Amino acid sequence: MAAISVHDVVKTYGSLRAVDGVSLEVGEGEFVGILGPNGAGKTTTLEIIEGLRRPDSGSVELLGEKVWPRNAGLLPRIGVQLQASSFFERLTAREQIHTFASLYSVPTAAADDWLERVGLVDKVDTRVEDLSGGQAQRLSIACALVHDPDVVFLDEPTAALDPQARRNLWDLLAGLNDSGRTVVLTTHYMDEAEVLCDRVAIMDAGRILQFDTPAALVRGLDSPTRITVAPGQLDVADARGLAGVSDADEAPDGVVLTTREPARVVATLAERDLLDGVRVQTGTLEDVFLSLTGREYRA
Repeated sequence: MAAISVHDVVKTYGSLRAVDGVSLEVGEGEFVGILGPNGAGKTTTLEIIEGLRRPDSGSVELLGEKVWPRNAGLLPRIGVQLQASSFFERLTAREQIHTFASLYSVPTAAADDWLERVGLVDKVDTRVEDLSGGQAQRLSIACALVHDPDVVFLDEPTAALDPQARRNLWDLLAGLNDSGRTVVLTTHYMDEAEVLCDRVAIMDAGRILQFDTPAALVRGLDSPTRITVAPGQLDVADARGLAGVSDADEAPDGVVLTTREPARVVATLAERDLLDGVRVQTGTLEDVFLSLTGREYRA
């Protein structure tokens, strides 16, 4: 049975079609990512699935039940971490999660266990306004999970975090569906989606453009391989003359060769003893994303 079933959902604001005929299904225990540039409709789609916004048309079922009209019976079965975390002022981390736990009649011992699981034991008596960005995000996720929901929605949980905090949070997120929990994540980070998600929906202008596993999306792109040769070993003119190389460019970290015959090019480099420091990069989810949504900057 699908944990989430969305069929032809539309949401408009005046002349803006924020969600334009979105359909998708998410299986039980699946970790799904929704990627898209700013204004793609990711957050609005998530809020419709959660039952926070009413769609203009289309239907949404969550755990086999309709989400609208607002289905109060579903609330104990879902956990939501919003794009902007909002906590009760002047409460400590422990008081905060105890308050959330009380809403679902969850024992305080279980709430304390979640603080341990997200690595906040040493911050239990710290007021939320004094937590770092990464610590606040981990507390937000713990509050969303304290009642042990079947489905969890995470809206850009690692936004504005430094690289170390992001990586630490990945470890937490990776374990969320180990026990069969369904997770839906929106993110701007391609590497995050590749590491965490079973399938990825790429969205733009209110529509889902593609929905598949990261590996299948990359295979479908049929992008060339990029081979970087360390600086000082090969000049661009010589590189462009190598058999199998379609293009070559100078880069800060060396000369980048573009090819659709990587084995042939690597063999040639080996013959010339130029493999020291060579880096081979195939297509990535970011290549797929840019191919589908374009490369122009969008604020």
